[in-house]
Amino acid sequence: MLADAAMSYRSAGLCVLPAKRAEKRPAVGAWKRYQKRLPTETELSAWMANGADALCILCGGVSGNTEIIDFDAGGELFAAWWDHVPVDLRERLVVETTPSGGMHLIYRCESAICGNLKLAQRKTDDQVVTLIETRGEGGLFLCAPTMGYILAHGDLADLPVLSEAERDALLQAAWELNEYLPPVMNGPATATATGPTRGQVSRPVAGGVADRPGDDFNARGDVGALLAEHGWVRIKAAAPGSGGNEYWRRPGKASGTSATLKDGVFYVFSSNAAPFEPNRAYAPFAVYALLEHGGDFEQAARALRIDGYGYDDVVESYPGVDISGILAMSFPCDDDHDAEGRLDIVDPGPIPEHLFRVPGLVSAVMDFTLANAPYPNVGLAFCGALALQSYLCGRKVCDPGDLRPNIYLLALASSGTGKDFPRKVNARALFEIGHVAALGDKFASGEGIQDALARTSAMLFQNDEMDGVLRQINLDRENKRESIPNILLTLYTSANDVYPMRVKAGQKEAAHIDQPHLTLFGTATPQYFYESLSQRMLTNGFFARLIIVDIGKRGEGQTPGSARNLPEEILQIARWWGEFQPGSRRANLLEIHPEPRVVPWTTEAEEAFTALQRQTEKEYDDAHERNDEVARVAWSRTHENAKKLALLHACSENHEDPVIALSAVEWATAFAMHQTRRQLFLATSYVAENPFHAECLKVVRKLRDAPGQRLSHSVLLKRMKTKAKDFRDLIETLVQRGEVQIATTPRAGSPVVEYQLAEGAKGG
Repeated sequence: MLADAAMSYRSAGLCVLPAKRAEKRPAVGAWKRYQKRLPTETELSAWMANGADALCILCGGVSGNTEIIDFDAGGELFAAWWDHVPVDLRERLVVETTPSGGMHLIYRCESAICGNLKLAQRKTDDQVVTLIETRGEGGLFLCAPTMGYILAHGDLADLPVLSEAERDALLQAAWELNEYLPPVMNGPATATATGPTRGQVSRPVAGGVADRPGDDFNARGDVGALLAEHGWVRIKAAAPGSGGNEYWRRPGKASGTSATLKDGVFYVFSSNAAPFEPNRAYAPFAVYALLEHGGDFEQAARALRIDGYGYDDVVESYPGVDISGILAMSFPCDDDHDAEGRLDIVDPGPIPEHLFRVPGLVSAVMDFTLANAPYPNVGLAFCGALALQSYLCGRKVCDPGDLRPNIYLLALASSGTGKDFPRKVNARALFEIGHVAALGDKFASGEGIQDALARTSAMLFQNDEMDGVLRQINLDRENKRESIPNILLTLYTSANDVYPMRVKAGQKEAAHIDQPHLTLFGTATPQYFYESLSQRMLTNGFFARLIIVDIGKRGEGQTPGSARNLPEEILQIARWWGEFQPGSRRANLLEIHPEPRVVPWTTEAEEAFTALQRQTEKEYDDAHERNDEVARVAWSRTHENAKKLALLHACSENHEDPVIALSAVEWATAFAMHQTRRQLFLATSYVAENPFHAECLKVVRKLRDAPGQRLSHSVLLKRMKTKAKDFRDLIETLVQRGEVQIATTPRAGSPVVEYQLAEGAKGG
């Protein structure tokens, strides 16, 4: 029954997954990836065969903008809400009862929906209880025919599609039942909020004027006039003398209510009223800062002071620490470059998950890995699958420019994230096609890499803890390991050439490898890897040739499968590559002197490659003008990396007749550009020129990772684990360099001193 319903829901475009009824969550490891795509019929059938006891549906765009309104507390407000909904609208809704007596109202929307919203709450003693809420983008709900979930009206496989106005009517009916206002926002999001009253005034003075401009504006400002100036419409005034709510409608909305205003507190419940967030209450100063100054509360306070609000009374010291000299320093200028001409690099964040999808073999291997790994992770599964594809087509294909598919992949993953399973999958695939001799594990020296490659001409090295290898290179005073990066670099560029081996003792002449192919799939701990990099490594080309993927935290655990049970679909393609021998030479010579098949570009793909080359050349030229050698080296390889990735995309998508199409180039371009920018950002965050510079970078990282990129003096000092004098030296240097700002917040007694990452150092 559950399996049939699951297939029916999937056919209706709903992202349905098996669930654990007692825990109200999916019974699928790493299930969040299905917020981007529907499960395949094969995946769904396999899951349901395991005897799941519940079904759940993921809300949001993946299910056609599905949203539900969830009535908790035994559905006590359902009847009151139902009476406020137009009859013709409620006849269309799908209604489901839950085991606790609650209700689900389920529908789809014409336009994209927001995340979960709390619509009606009540505070009892110190406990805030949610009575009505939505499940939207990122949310999920258990559904019929799960035990205890019963459809009272309508069909989940035939959901109604509501207009924005109809959805607003449902939400407003719930908002009108709300009995609780959250704490009032009266400063930056990281500041402490006050209770559900008018913005807190720190200290009243003569005439009711507060010491801070924001507090004074809370006391005297006209927030209604401010809202009207920005297009908000008051649709219902409070009754004279009643102290009740005023009702306001956001700009661009023709009907309905978006917020209320009472005693100066502006409560927003609309999910489409930027810059305000839903279910938030705002003091007048917060409204002013968001509408007039884009949320910059410091700038807003300065502007209000000019307009006559507040007065100056700021203490610039605090017990035990003299920071007067630091406070007197200038703050950063508006130039985008530092004193050495280096460009401030914006952090693009980890590679987006949608870029880990490559059609064909790569996706098939990924799906198998994700379904069977004890801790499935999309980034790790992608790296393993792409490395396998790189090895399989090595020495067998090239692009029109004779570029080969050899790649060096590095997955940055912390311990316990499941790094071993993708390697097991690759090892099993090579074993099944008789290529197990081409597998390499850890390498102790560059000479060892040469000797291994001499036996097979093509190899897949799967090396864990690459950061340890690099640290050993840096610490090796006798230069025994220096040959590792040099040989890796030489092999990388020799994939379409003849590689000369070293002359061993007793040999009369050197041996050679014609068109050697080495695929490297390494893993490393993120922080230790970047700390192990040296300035020389960043500029000798090794770093630029690495495709580095930050895989994030460990996936949700699941019952693991075995890497031995590779699907026949994967094995057939792997065998095809193993037997494929392009070229006209006799078979025994093809193993020694291969003639790779040229994978053509389409006209559109070639034009896209040309555009990418121009873009990366401009980045290179800009780096050259700034004398930024690290960026110059990185951008010099981006175009080549993208072409290799596009070649692998084509071979994965159609192994028998690969063609590099525009879609392959667009994917490869997005991937290569993103990872180059990410590498440059992380390199500037970790690679130090001396020990003092390393400590400065550490301060910046601590602030960047903190909420609001801001920490108090005592907290930052503790986290740095350094002496107070050394800490002051670091802060003074960073302030002078324009990377850190100091802020003081007045309070009774001594003010709070905090360190804020300056705008130019935020990295996005």
